[in-house]
Amino acid sequence: MQQRIDSVLNQTYTDFEIIILDDCSIDNSREIIERYRSNEKISCIVYNVENSGSTFKQWDKGITLAKGKYIWIAESDDWCENTLVETLVKGIEEDGNVAFGYCQSFCVNNQEEIIFQSSYKKLEDYYSKETYLENFLTFGNAVFNSGMAIFRKEFYYMMSEFYKTFRFVGDWIFWAELSRLGNVYINAKPLNYFRKHGNDVSGKMYASGLNFIEEIKALDYFHDVLHLNSALYFKARIKLYNRFITRRHHIDYVLKTQVQSLLFSNLSFFQKQYFLIVSRFYNLKMGINKKISTSINF
Repeated sequence: MQQRIDSVLNQTYTDFEIIILDDCSIDNSREIIERYRSNEKISCIVYNVENSGSTFKQWDKGITLAKGKYIWIAESDDWCENTLVETLVKGIEEDGNVAFGYCQSFCVNNQEEIIFQSSYKKLEDYYSKETYLENFLTFGNAVFNSGMAIFRKEFYYMMSEFYKTFRFVGDWIFWAELSRLGNVYINAKPLNYFRKHGNDVSGKMYASGLNFIEEIKALDYFHDVLHLNSALYFKARIKLYNRFITRRHHIDYVLKTQVQSLLFSNLSFFQKQYFLIVSRFYNLKMGINKKISTSINF
């Protein structure tokens, strides 16, 4: 928490306010927060009486309270380089039609060892609202940590509230919706540090298999509402199904049945057959010898 707040206060871009939201933390977060109450950059501190149950409801609360032109959602466990805001604001302002911009990020564990690092092929780039979703969000979330991105507040009020109904992939939907409203700026500098815990919400969702339920619903939303190309949508469903079959034997039977049913929904008979053929080849390639379940209803 302290590392997070200090990394915000030390930004080279100085025209900002800080809104601190505490979602009923059970650690010493409140004690740390109160040390900063007198800082002139802190415009608002809100302690929830009860846990909201959703990171994304907290996002909405903070955005509503914000007075600035740009919004930066900086999660408490993360930190960044002091040039992050200056770099992204400069890139966003080069194009008046940009909805959001983001830099690259290191993902680290509790020992601050690098798990992985995102990258981009050019120092900086712009994508149109017609192409970003297809290139960067169809097969996963390129903006995997909110701290690596800044967006224009005006675009937020053009979005739906659908992202708030999710616990795991709400951010994926959030950036997808924004990307359809305006262009996207990408900077190749790794200026953000995302601390990954094994017991956080996403870790628990992956362990249980619940992530598949939300990911399927997200892909359907991309296709049905955000008009994702049908061919890419089908490829994304196949990739998700292949991930599912490598883990299905570790998932609860009831949930596994639900995931299978959802994965094969909205598909024609021939698409379902193609799914199974592709997945059998995938099984052979990956050395998975167990047969695909035959309990799927066509």
